[in-house]
Amino acid sequence: MINSPSLTEKVLIIGAGIGGLSTAIILAKLGFDVTVLEKNSQPGGLMRSYTRNGIECAVGVHYLGSLDKGQILRTFFDYMGVTEAIPVTRMGQNGIIDRYIFDAHTSHQSIFDMPQGINAYTENLRRSFPLEQEQIAKLLAPIHKAAEQLHGLDFLYATDDGFSLSDHFEPLGKILADLQCSPGLQSVLSIPSCWIGVPLHDCPAYYHNMALASYVSSSWRLDRNGSQMADVFAARLKELGGKIITGAEISRINVQSRVVRGLQLQSGENLDASTVIGAVHPKIVLQMLAMGDVKPSYRQRISNLQDTHGIFSVHVQIDGERHPEIPYNIFKIDTDKTGKVPDLKYYQIRKSERKGLNVLSILTSGKDELWAPWVKTKSGRRGKEYLGLKEQHAWQLIEEAEQMFGPFKGAKILDAYTPLTIRDWVNSPAGSAYGVLRSSRQMLATALLNRTAVKGLYLAGQNVTAPGIIGTIMGSFSTVKLILGADGFKKMIQL
Repeated sequence: MINSPSLTEKVLIIGAGIGGLSTAIILAKLGFDVTVLEKNSQPGGLMRSYTRNGIECAVGVHYLGSLDKGQILRTFFDYMGVTEAIPVTRMGQNGIIDRYIFDAHTSHQSIFDMPQGINAYTENLRRSFPLEQEQIAKLLAPIHKAAEQLHGLDFLYATDDGFSLSDHFEPLGKILADLQCSPGLQSVLSIPSCWIGVPLHDCPAYYHNMALASYVSSSWRLDRNGSQMADVFAARLKELGGKIITGAEISRINVQSRVVRGLQLQSGENLDASTVIGAVHPKIVLQMLAMGDVKPSYRQRISNLQDTHGIFSVHVQIDGERHPEIPYNIFKIDTDKTGKVPDLKYYQIRKSERKGLNVLSILTSGKDELWAPWVKTKSGRRGKEYLGLKEQHAWQLIEEAEQMFGPFKGAKILDAYTPLTIRDWVNSPAGSAYGVLRSSRQMLATALLNRTAVKGLYLAGQNVTAPGIIGTIMGSFSTVKLILGADGFKKMIQL
């Protein structure tokens, strides 16, 4: 533990999702006096699953990437001291980590299996698209480079001149078009941009390559569930001397002369601190600041940010004997004749906590227009009409899934949630699933989100660097680097 006086000052973190908890663990390990404040009754945010009819329903953790030794997430978990407490099973042992099923009306490739490993992925592309060897070689070279730089932690330790992972912000859609890729190849390569909620035509190649490299390097499923993972993070923080206060709604961030002084809770209690970290959406942090606390230009930049779309999800109890666990993820993908992907559906069939029963999880686009009449309502108070529409939409998705998996006799809906559910649960504006849209058009606006112009006020979470478990924890380390300074970070954190 560091004894420097500057590291014993109090740090308050708003939000106990994976961004808030991972940032807190890193700082607590260094000796900071850290307290995380969470508005909900339990920490974990979207990492935490929930139970219906004795079955765990996943929310934000359906799979993990890069947990092999020497890979980025394993390095993060090892540093935080959580690896051994989160049991996982490697995916792809049958040769598949994802199966892409494209709609039948297209003339191009109807099924593509993603294997584990960039080399195996490259070979599958070459076999599937034999006439596009040159394009595949040009597209895969930067993905190999992204993997090397990602696992080498270049984003943290390289100098500005030596780190080029973020240099390539040209939209992937333009690159594919310039290379004259076929609609089939375009549609296969566009799926990782869907994982992070960015349209292909506006998705920086850097983000696409990072997402793909991190997942295909190695892929894993939790042996238990998201709640257990959230509990491990919370327990590790407490073991390091950190504190978590649940049921703590923040009224405002206290600022004097553009210097942070602490927080005020809705109860009226004031908590003093020289460092405050908002591990929630930047727009929510902005709402906690008085008009004069930040520059008008910063307020306008944050307010005008475009966010990613919301999602609709349904969890279904199914017969485990008729429908055994499938050890890979399935994507049913709608495409047009040019290879663009206007929509997709994600399916996962896993064993449940109840003998003889499995759980089918379906995720798809949120369809905000369906839920528009209830935008001004809160969860639990939306009425029978809303619940009825939610159930109707869920059954439509289940019936569509039966076309691939066969009849789900005796199926029972465990739960379904809409973008409004996510909005209310984790304070995500409009129920955005992946936070700020990391698009090519927004690169300048999102590049310096952490430069709040308030001394001692920082941001963390998926909005700082990138969405997903890896992107969020990358953001946590980046925020800690800002707090410590580049030299201090290199001296104090050895990954």
